[in-house]
Amino acid sequence: MTQRRDGQALSAVVAAMDRLRSPGGCPWDAEQTHRSLAPYAIEEAYELAEAAEADDRDALRGELGDLLLQVVFHARVAEEHTEDPFSLDDVAQVLLDKLVRRHPHVFADAADVRTAADVEDAWHEIKKRERVGEDVLAGIPLALPALARAQKVARRLRREGLDGDALLAVADEDSEALVGRELMRLVLRAEAAGVDAEAALRGHVRTLAGRREGPT
Repeated sequence: MTQRRDGQALSAVVAAMDRLRSPGGCPWDAEQTHRSLAPYAIEEAYELAEAAEADDRDALRGELGDLLLQVVFHARVAEEHTEDPFSLDDVAQVLLDKLVRRHPHVFADAADVRTAADVEDAWHEIKKRERVGEDVLAGIPLALPALARAQKVARRLRREGLDGDALLAVADEDSEALVGRELMRLVLRAEAAGVDAEAALRGHVRTLAGRREGPT
């Protein structure tokens, strides 16, 4: 496949979306809203994760395109807002500002960082300063799968000084609460080992599915 780095293809995608969304374009595309499109973004993100975990380059390229479509689509819908419109360029500018702000060791004269761990520590300190006054768990979506959300919540709370015992405490001793505690214990083990608990479980289930024998 020919590599194009001049941005022409991306510009063509934006133009195509504009045509689809404009009068005389696609009736289905014209009816979509941010809310109606949201489930597709979730689905595409999972399909991208699956392609990445399978190390399938062709699928990865396609899934990245599908996820890019969601960004372009949402940005096109946002342009039509009567009170607070924004464009794909605005989205890109917000991203650019964030990348520069959170990488002062690259874009500014900041403290020397030598390892990926140093960068991660600095990143979280910057995020913490940006979120002064917010709840420590702000920005963690409720819609995340339970294991992924548990790992992010545990990570945030541990940075705030909570230890493992506090994270494993349960108010009730019923079966559901006890199972929840054991699942959190596994999440903490995964976090300590640098393992993505959600990806690990997906990988195990994928292996089981691959071993499943067909009907006899």
